[in-house]
Amino acid sequence: MAGSNFVDYVKIFARSGHGGSGSMHFRREKFVAFGGPDGGDGGCGGSIVLVGEKQYWTLIHLKYQRHQFAKDGECGSGARSSGKNAEDIVIPVPLGTVAKRLLVDEEGNESIVTVGEVTNHGDRLVLLKGGRGGLGNWHFKSATNQVPHYAQPGEEGEEGTFILELKVLADVGLVGFPNAGKSTLLSVVSAAKPKIANYAFTTLEPNLGIVAVRDNKSFVMADIPGIIEGAHEGKGLGTRFLRHIERNSVLLFMIPADSDDIEKDYEILLGELTQYNPELLDKQRLLAITKCDMLDEDLMREMKNHLPKDIPSVFISSVAGLNITQLKDMLWEALQK
Repeated sequence: MAGSNFVDYVKIFARSGHGGSGSMHFRREKFVAFGGPDGGDGGCGGSIVLVGEKQYWTLIHLKYQRHQFAKDGECGSGARSSGKNAEDIVIPVPLGTVAKRLLVDEEGNESIVTVGEVTNHGDRLVLLKGGRGGLGNWHFKSATNQVPHYAQPGEEGEEGTFILELKVLADVGLVGFPNAGKSTLLSVVSAAKPKIANYAFTTLEPNLGIVAVRDNKSFVMADIPGIIEGAHEGKGLGTRFLRHIERNSVLLFMIPADSDDIEKDYEILLGELTQYNPELLDKQRLLAITKCDMLDEDLMREMKNHLPKDIPSVFISSVAGLNITQLKDMLWEALQK
């Protein structure tokens, strides 16, 4: 996923199709006396539908297609011929896409209502339903009205503005300040090839990797761009990527061994998540002290006494391979809970 190609927020304007009108038609054939009503029904207008597609990782295809208009249904005709239904506009979206509708009242006040979310391959979410076709005049024939001179018009379609947000679906989310070693860990435990360099915000979009554990089992790990103090207020990369953490089952906090105060850094990270969304506190949490290749056993034991007490922790080095297998086992065990 190249940085310029990762889009996780788009606003689109959509319109479903009108239903076709029913036909007001009378049968007129040679040798048929008193031909009665035979107007056919109108076709349904096209709907606007989101469909989950597991091959998609981004909403970039909608960045340049922000207007989605479905066609109208065809009108009915004689001989009880129904008009053709218009085709639905089917929009493929990545798994984890949330659709919200932007509503504006008569006074110009805006509100946002969640329509639904797409989390499985093939899931269908109707944003706007196409208008139903009108009934032809043959439906209205009765003993007291043998020559109905009316047919139903088709229902009108709907239109609206929608916000589509992608929240990456991953089992484990990596949480830490820039340069905590998140991308390096992902590159070591999976086949993902995230960009790695020694400056802040090397990662500008979430990277996903599949991590293999024992007995041919695996889980998905997401490298979330680095959080800084004040992220929930929009500092740094702000809340743009905090939404991706909402979908992770387990959060792995990563703090480098050379931190001035590991416990304080952990509290800051936890505080940013909590202020963004208090429900994140309910997720399973683990702590990895990274870049430990230069530490000996005695120093690690001493440091363990100063780590947060309410969270399982492990000392790792992605470069040296220190305790990486143990970390994967701990994550797998947490996922099973």
